[in-house]
Amino acid sequence: MKEIIIGIDHGYSNIKTANTCFKTGVITHEGKPAFTNDLLIYDGHYYTIGEGHKEYSPIKTNDQDYYILTLAAVARELNLRGLREAKVIIAAGLPLTWVKEQGAGFRAYLLQKPEVEFNFRGATYRVGFSDALVFPQGFAAVTDRMKAFVGINMLADIGNGTMNIMKLVDSRVVQSACFTEFYGTHQCTLGIREQMLSRFGKSVEDNLIDAFIRNGKADIDQRYQDAMRQSAMEYVSGIFRRLREHGYDPELMRLYVVGGGGCLIKHFAEVDPARVVVIADIHATAKGYEYMAKLDLRKKGLMQ
Repeated sequence: MKEIIIGIDHGYSNIKTANTCFKTGVITHEGKPAFTNDLLIYDGHYYTIGEGHKEYSPIKTNDQDYYILTLAAVARELNLRGLREAKVIIAAGLPLTWVKEQGAGFRAYLLQKPEVEFNFRGATYRVGFSDALVFPQGFAAVTDRMKAFVGINMLADIGNGTMNIMKLVDSRVVQSACFTEFYGTHQCTLGIREQMLSRFGKSVEDNLIDAFIRNGKADIDQRYQDAMRQSAMEYVSGIFRRLREHGYDPELMRLYVVGGGGCLIKHFAEVDPARVVVIADIHATAKGYEYMAKLDLRKKGLMQ
């Protein structure tokens, strides 16, 4: 079998690989469902991928959902390469402040079976898992551009569940200045939902809110957009308040933002684009995991 590295960003809202992105949702069925477009069949069970919403949990190994989502991510990447069999090295990550405590457990979780056979979207895949490497998320998204991190910089990785903050001095991470805040974009979604309900008595679907966050606008009445914008701006103010609490000073350092929260900074914050850089590529972290895995394996003499 051909051996390949597949980077997977196990987000609370979306699963991202270097080339694909899909919702972090899993629905388990007792038998084969009527609609099978994104059906994964594994170990005698049926799973619809990308539907529903994964409840936030700081420990991703509490159930089998992220393992099933990992299989779907691997299948999507193999399909792009025209492969149905492969040896795979998973490159994944956790917040830097969690890697020490949860890294070994997450690696064991991803490697729970050395070989698996499953069916996704009507195609059968046979995969041998050679290894799983767990890296600090956020940092992975910028690791290929570290030469640009001259002087003092702050990195904010704003996902759906958490905001991870990292200080870097001359391209080196200051580990004592790394923090994880439970202030992901889901908090913005909740704020918008509450604003719409309390002001207008309207229940707004998350898909509409997600579109508004991504694009800065939505195809709805202007008064509703104004209310949603107010909530988004309040959330963004909260982001910068938390950054300042952890030492952020826009006059002394540059800020780099990765993750879904970058859209909120782009659309709802007044910042100096020369001092605040939003990395908009949603695949950046997964690509970074693959890059770091290659460096790690070359250092160990396991890859040329």
